[in-house]
Amino acid sequence: MTTKVAVVGATGKLGRLIADIVEDSAEFELVASLDSRSPLEEMLAAELVVDVTVPGVSQKVVEFAVANGRQVLVGTSGWSADRLKGLRRLLGDPPASGVVVVPNFSLGSVLATSFAAMAARFYDSIEIIEAHASTKVDSPSGTAVRTAELMGDARAAIGPVSAPHTDQRARGQQVASIPIHSLRLAGVVAKQDVVFGGTGEVLTITHETISPTAYATGIGVALRAAVSARGVVVGLDKLIDLDGRGVAPTGEGAVADGAGPATGPENVSGQAAGATSVNP
Repeated sequence: MTTKVAVVGATGKLGRLIADIVEDSAEFELVASLDSRSPLEEMLAAELVVDVTVPGVSQKVVEFAVANGRQVLVGTSGWSADRLKGLRRLLGDPPASGVVVVPNFSLGSVLATSFAAMAARFYDSIEIIEAHASTKVDSPSGTAVRTAELMGDARAAIGPVSAPHTDQRARGQQVASIPIHSLRLAGVVAKQDVVFGGTGEVLTITHETISPTAYATGIGVALRAAVSARGVVVGLDKLIDLDGRGVAPTGEGAVADGAGPATGPENVSGQAAGATSVNP
Protein backbone atom coordinates (compact mmCIF):
# COMPACT_ATOMS: atom_id res chain seq x y z
CA MET A 1 0.00 0.00 0.00
CA THR A 2 1.42 3.37 -1.01
CA THR A 3 1.36 6.60 0.99
CA LYS A 4 0.13 9.72 -0.82
CA VAL A 5 2.61 12.61 -0.50
CA ALA A 6 2.38 16.36 -1.07
CA VAL A 7 5.63 18.32 -1.32
CA VAL A 8 5.27 22.00 -0.38
CA GLY A 9 8.28 23.90 -1.69
CA ALA A 10 8.67 21.55 -4.64
CA THR A 11 10.15 24.30 -6.83
CA GLY A 12 13.32 24.56 -4.73
CA LYS A 13 16.40 22.34 -5.07
CA LEU A 14 15.61 20.21 -2.02
CA GLY A 15 11.93 20.08 -2.90
CA ARG A 16 12.69 18.82 -6.40
CA LEU A 17 15.02 16.17 -5.00
CA ILE A 18 12.39 14.95 -2.55
CA ALA A 19 9.71 14.91 -5.26
CA ASP A 20 12.00 12.81 -7.48
CA ILE A 21 12.69 10.36 -4.66
CA VAL A 22 8.98 10.03 -3.92
CA GLU A 23 8.15 9.45 -7.59
CA ASP A 24 10.86 6.79 -7.91
CA SER A 25 9.61 4.88 -4.86
CA ALA A 26 7.11 2.04 -4.80
CA GLU A 27 6.16 3.03 -1.23
CA PHE A 28 4.96 6.55 -2.04
CA GLU A 29 2.78 8.36 -4.56
CA LEU A 30 3.34 12.05 -5.33
CA VAL A 31 -0.12 13.66 -5.49
CA ALA A 32 0.78 17.35 -5.16
CA SER A 33 3.85 19.49 -5.94
CA LEU A 34 3.23 22.92 -4.45
CA ASP A 35 5.18 26.13 -4.04
CA SER A 36 5.15 28.52 -1.08
CA ARG A 37 2.25 30.50 -2.53
CA SER A 38 -0.03 27.58 -3.42
CA PRO A 39 -3.40 27.31 -1.63
CA LEU A 40 -2.86 25.20 1.46
CA GLU A 41 -5.98 23.17 0.69
CA GLU A 42 -4.15 21.55 -2.22
CA MET A 43 -2.11 19.49 0.23
CA LEU A 44 -5.20 17.73 1.58
CA ALA A 45 -5.11 15.11 -1.18
CA ALA A 46 -2.09 13.68 0.61
CA GLU A 47 -1.62 11.60 3.76
CA LEU A 48 1.93 12.88 4.30
CA VAL A 49 2.91 16.52 3.79
CA VAL A 50 6.57 17.41 3.23
CA ASP A 51 7.44 21.04 4.02
CA VAL A 52 10.62 22.39 2.43
CA THR A 53 9.59 26.03 2.06
CA VAL A 54 11.19 28.99 3.88
CA PRO A 55 11.14 29.91 7.58
CA GLY A 56 8.50 32.60 7.13
CA VAL A 57 6.05 30.16 5.53
CA SER A 58 6.88 26.84 7.17
CA GLN A 59 4.95 27.31 10.42
CA LYS A 60 1.72 28.11 8.58
CA VAL A 61 2.11 25.08 6.31
CA VAL A 62 2.87 22.68 9.15
CA GLU A 63 0.12 23.93 11.45
CA PHE A 64 -2.46 23.68 8.64
CA ALA A 65 -1.38 20.11 7.88
CA VAL A 66 -1.50 19.09 11.55
CA ALA A 67 -4.89 20.74 12.07
CA ASN A 68 -6.18 18.61 9.20
CA GLY A 69 -4.78 15.37 10.58
CA ARG A 70 -1.90 14.92 8.16
CA GLN A 71 1.47 13.42 8.96
CA VAL A 72 4.28 15.92 8.34
CA LEU A 73 7.97 15.89 7.45
CA VAL A 74 9.74 19.26 7.84
CA GLY A 75 13.02 20.05 6.13
CA THR A 76 12.81 23.83 6.58
CA SER A 77 15.09 25.77 8.94
CA GLY A 78 13.83 28.08 11.67
CA TRP A 79 12.08 25.64 14.01
CA SER A 80 13.21 27.00 17.36
CA ALA A 81 12.54 25.39 20.72
CA ASP A 82 9.59 27.76 21.24
CA ARG A 83 8.06 26.85 17.88
CA LEU A 84 8.45 23.16 18.62
CA LYS A 85 6.80 23.61 22.00
CA GLY A 86 3.80 25.19 20.33
CA LEU A 87 3.69 22.37 17.81
CA ARG A 88 3.58 19.80 20.58
CA ARG A 89 0.61 21.62 22.11
CA LEU A 90 -1.16 21.64 18.75
CA LEU A 91 -0.66 17.89 18.32
CA GLY A 92 -2.33 17.23 21.67
CA ASP A 93 -1.71 14.71 24.42
CA PRO A 94 -1.62 11.94 23.43
CA PRO A 95 -0.72 13.09 19.91
CA ALA A 96 -2.96 11.68 17.18
CA SER A 97 -0.39 12.34 14.45
CA GLY A 98 3.26 13.22 14.11
CA VAL A 99 5.73 15.75 12.76
CA VAL A 100 9.31 14.79 11.92
CA VAL A 101 11.65 17.81 11.81
CA VAL A 102 15.00 17.21 10.10
CA PRO A 103 17.49 20.12 10.10
CA ASN A 104 19.82 18.19 7.79
CA PHE A 105 19.14 15.03 5.78
CA SER A 106 22.83 14.16 5.39
CA LEU A 107 23.95 11.13 7.39
CA GLY A 108 27.48 12.54 7.55
CA SER A 109 26.16 15.77 9.05
CA VAL A 110 24.21 13.84 11.68
CA LEU A 111 27.32 11.89 12.62
CA ALA A 112 29.44 15.07 12.82
CA THR A 113 26.86 16.69 15.10
CA SER A 114 26.87 13.59 17.30
CA PHE A 115 30.67 13.68 17.51
CA ALA A 116 30.52 17.37 18.43
CA ALA A 117 28.04 16.72 21.24
CA MET A 118 30.35 13.99 22.52
CA ALA A 119 33.37 16.32 22.52
CA ALA A 120 31.56 19.30 24.06
CA ARG A 121 32.01 18.05 27.63
CA PHE A 122 35.79 18.10 27.27
CA TYR A 123 36.32 21.65 25.99
CA ASP A 124 35.21 25.03 27.32
CA SER A 125 36.14 27.00 24.18
CA ILE A 126 33.80 26.09 21.31
CA GLU A 127 32.66 27.95 18.19
CA ILE A 128 30.83 26.97 14.98
CA ILE A 129 31.50 28.20 11.43
CA GLU A 130 28.86 27.25 8.89
CA ALA A 131 28.81 28.01 5.17
CA HIS A 132 26.02 27.69 2.61
CA ALA A 133 25.23 28.91 -0.87
CA SER A 134 24.45 32.60 -1.27
CA THR A 135 20.83 31.68 -2.08
CA LYS A 136 20.16 30.44 1.48
CA VAL A 137 18.03 33.16 3.04
CA ASP A 138 18.30 32.30 6.75
CA SER A 139 21.20 32.23 9.18
CA PRO A 140 22.48 30.61 11.21
CA SER A 141 21.58 27.32 9.58
CA GLY A 142 19.25 24.87 11.25
CA THR A 143 22.11 22.39 11.42
CA ALA A 144 24.33 24.86 13.28
CA VAL A 145 21.52 25.70 15.72
CA ARG A 146 20.81 22.00 16.30
CA THR A 147 24.53 21.28 16.83
CA ALA A 148 24.85 24.12 19.35
CA GLU A 149 21.72 23.02 21.21
CA LEU A 150 22.92 19.43 21.48
CA MET A 151 26.33 20.56 22.70
CA GLY A 152 24.58 22.79 25.23
CA ASP A 153 22.56 19.82 26.44
CA ALA A 154 25.72 17.76 26.76
CA ARG A 155 27.23 20.52 28.91
CA ALA A 156 24.15 20.97 31.12
CA ALA A 157 26.03 19.94 34.24
CA ILE A 158 29.10 22.02 33.30
CA GLY A 159 27.61 25.31 32.20
CA PRO A 160 28.12 27.77 29.33
CA VAL A 161 31.22 27.76 27.16
CA SER A 162 33.92 30.41 27.43
CA ALA A 163 33.06 32.93 24.68
CA PRO A 164 34.83 36.26 25.19
CA HIS A 165 33.83 39.60 23.59
CA THR A 166 30.44 38.41 22.35
CA ASP A 167 29.16 41.99 22.60
CA GLN A 168 31.00 42.62 19.32
CA ARG A 169 28.90 41.91 16.20
CA ALA A 170 31.77 40.17 14.45
CA ARG A 171 31.81 37.53 17.18
CA GLY A 172 28.73 35.81 15.76
CA GLN A 173 25.32 34.86 17.12
CA GLN A 174 25.22 32.81 20.29
CA VAL A 175 23.08 29.71 20.57
CA ALA A 176 23.29 27.80 23.86
CA SER A 177 26.18 30.20 24.67
CA ILE A 178 28.15 28.96 21.60
CA PRO A 179 29.08 31.58 18.93
CA ILE A 180 27.97 30.69 15.39
CA HIS A 181 29.50 32.40 12.34
CA SER A 182 27.58 32.16 9.05
CA LEU A 183 29.06 32.43 5.55
CA ARG A 184 26.92 32.74 2.41
CA LEU A 185 29.07 32.19 -0.67
CA ALA A 186 28.82 31.26 -4.32
CA GLY A 187 30.23 27.81 -5.07
CA VAL A 188 29.30 26.33 -1.68
CA VAL A 189 26.68 23.65 -1.04
CA ALA A 190 27.03 23.23 2.73
CA LYS A 191 29.90 23.05 5.19
CA GLN A 192 30.19 23.18 8.96
CA ASP A 193 33.23 23.34 11.21
CA VAL A 194 32.87 22.89 14.96
CA VAL A 195 36.09 24.18 16.52
CA PHE A 196 37.16 23.17 20.03
CA GLY A 197 40.06 25.03 21.68
CA GLY A 198 42.02 23.34 24.44
CA THR A 199 45.33 23.66 26.21
CA GLY A 200 47.96 23.34 23.49
CA GLU A 201 45.55 21.91 20.92
CA VAL A 202 42.63 22.61 18.61
CA LEU A 203 40.10 19.98 17.53
CA THR A 204 37.97 20.65 14.45
CA ILE A 205 35.04 18.48 13.40
CA THR A 206 34.21 19.21 9.77
CA HIS A 207 31.41 18.06 7.52
CA GLU A 208 31.05 19.23 3.93
CA THR A 209 28.28 18.44 1.47
CA ILE A 210 29.64 18.54 -2.08
CA SER A 211 26.41 17.51 -3.82
CA PRO A 212 22.71 17.55 -2.85
CA THR A 213 22.65 13.82 -3.62
CA ALA A 214 24.15 13.40 -0.13
CA TYR A 215 20.65 14.06 1.24
CA ALA A 216 18.94 11.20 -0.62
CA THR A 217 19.56 8.47 1.96
CA GLY A 218 18.37 10.57 4.87
CA ILE A 219 15.31 11.70 2.93
CA GLY A 220 14.33 8.08 2.40
CA VAL A 221 14.73 7.26 6.09
CA ALA A 222 12.77 10.35 7.14
CA LEU A 223 9.91 9.72 4.70
CA ARG A 224 9.36 6.21 6.01
CA ALA A 225 9.50 7.36 9.63
CA ALA A 226 7.14 10.28 9.06
CA VAL A 227 4.36 8.00 7.83
CA SER A 228 3.63 6.72 11.33
CA ALA A 229 5.42 9.10 13.71
CA ARG A 230 3.60 10.32 16.81
CA GLY A 231 4.35 13.64 18.47
CA VAL A 232 7.34 15.72 17.45
CA VAL A 233 10.54 13.97 16.35
CA VAL A 234 13.53 16.28 15.88
CA GLY A 235 16.64 15.18 14.02
CA LEU A 236 17.64 12.38 11.71
CA ASP A 237 19.64 11.01 14.64
CA LYS A 238 16.34 9.95 16.23
CA LEU A 239 15.52 7.80 13.20
CA ILE A 240 18.74 5.84 12.72
CA ASP A 241 20.58 3.32 14.88
CA LEU A 242 23.20 5.87 15.92
CA ASP A 243 24.56 3.99 18.93
CA GLY A 244 24.61 0.57 17.26
CA ARG A 245 22.12 -1.05 19.62
CA GLY A 246 19.43 -1.57 16.99
CA VAL A 247 16.80 0.05 19.20
CA ALA A 248 14.17 2.48 17.90
CA PRO A 249 13.03 5.47 19.99
CA THR A 250 9.96 4.97 22.18
CA GLY A 251 7.38 7.25 23.78
CA GLU A 252 6.39 10.74 22.63
CA GLY A 253 8.37 11.70 19.59
CA ALA A 254 8.86 8.09 18.57
CA VAL A 255 7.95 6.36 15.35
CA ALA A 256 5.48 3.52 15.15
CA ASP A 257 6.54 -0.09 14.78
CA GLY A 258 8.28 -0.73 11.49
CA ALA A 259 9.16 2.89 10.80
CA GLY A 260 12.33 3.20 12.86
CA PRO A 261 15.57 1.22 13.08
CA ALA A 262 15.03 -2.53 13.04
CA THR A 263 17.00 -5.32 14.60
CA GLY A 264 18.30 -8.31 12.73
CA PRO A 265 21.04 -9.01 10.20
CA GLU A 266 19.15 -7.27 7.39
CA ASN A 267 19.50 -3.90 9.18
CA VAL A 268 23.01 -3.23 7.97
CA SER A 269 24.51 0.00 9.30
CA GLY A 270 25.54 2.87 7.08
CA GLN A 271 24.54 4.50 3.83
CA ALA A 272 24.28 1.25 1.90
CA ALA A 273 21.39 0.09 4.06
CA GLY A 274 19.69 3.45 4.30
CA ALA A 275 19.84 4.04 0.57
CA THR A 276 17.54 1.11 -0.07
CA SER A 277 14.86 2.30 2.33
CA VAL A 278 12.49 3.76 -0.28
CA ASN A 279 13.51 1.95 -3.42
CA PRO A 280 11.15 -0.49 -5.16
